[in-house]
Amino acid sequence: MLETKTQIQTQGFCIVQNVFGQAAVEQLLHRIEMATRTDAESALSSRGTIFAARNLIDSIPDLLELIKRPALATLLSETIGENYGLVRVLYFDKPSDRSWNLPFHKDLTIAVQDNSLPTNHFSKPTHKAGVDHVEASEAILQNMLTLRIHLDEVTESNGPLEVIPGSHLSGKQYDPSPNESVKILVQAGDVLAMRPMISHASGHTDPDGKWRRRILHLEFCGTESLPDGYQWMHFLKRRAT
Repeated sequence: MLETKTQIQTQGFCIVQNVFGQAAVEQLLHRIEMATRTDAESALSSRGTIFAARNLIDSIPDLLELIKRPALATLLSETIGENYGLVRVLYFDKPSDRSWNLPFHKDLTIAVQDNSLPTNHFSKPTHKAGVDHVEASEAILQNMLTLRIHLDEVTESNGPLEVIPGSHLSGKQYDPSPNESVKILVQAGDVLAMRPMISHASGHTDPDGKWRRRILHLEFCGTESLPDGYQWMHFLKRRAT
């Protein structure tokens, strides 16, 4: 685990292989399907297919139990500390007949209970799917780690994520070096761990195939306390084992 921790520190990401078996992947897919059916406000759909959803912490309250794996707990503890909490959960799909792409960017926003408070640490308040968001400070973002659980195999054909290794070290500043990007090609059940300030992008899925790229995106932070009276929308702590 020391090797993966070092890779996250220097490169901004690492891949943890074979974290979830087929049965666990199918269970997660079932729970996501049920959650998105009952929470239409948090889901985005096209022609009857859900391709994105927010606020799955509300919809799948036992999510931490469903994803409990020693390898992930150790990685989180060693990277952002033992007092980490789950703060936001997103879901993405990329079916071949209704694909989408994203240019290189960094994940700078967090979900909070109230973004109208006066502050010197947060900026750019927004409102997404019924939840307040703000752009966080570099200090907060540096103490966060995202885990992306891959629920399908990711190949060149279904719009893989691309990351620019080391770009998290420039903080919020965008580092336009797409020629140095690395494509994340993984198996179903693998987990990508990445810093939110790493530059990343993704392309379209091959329209001639029958590919999907379903991902459960979980954001964790190592500290529950936020400055200026702000509070996380959610901060779910892991249960003691």
